[in-house]
Amino acid sequence: QVYAVFSEELKCWCRALVESVWCQADGYQLGCFLVDYAKHCSVAPENLRVLAGAFAKIPHRAKKCRLHCTKPLTLHIDYCENTAKIGPAKRWDTAAIQHFRKLLE
Repeated sequence: QVYAVFSEELKCWCRALVESVWCQADGYQLGCFLVDYAKHCSVAPENLRVLAGAFAKIPHRAKKCRLHCTKPLTLHIDYCENTAKIGPAKRWDTAAIQHFRKLLE
């Protein structure tokens, strides 16, 4: 379900999907995906509102997606043999993520 949340970063109300809820010392926080800005943010529950019927039906501007059949790679360095090879990785390197974001911009 799509809700309206107040984004402290953007200083405005945005449509969002709630992805997670966690408890902190000062109360609960909601992990949200802003469907019109393709951003993730955390929001206090008091900054969450239910959308009126017509607003909830407007299509999202941002879509979650993944790269089809693209696996993360990393550089494996063997100091004993003094070699470096590119091979599979469990997760994407920070540099690869930054490079991909620059290509998208």
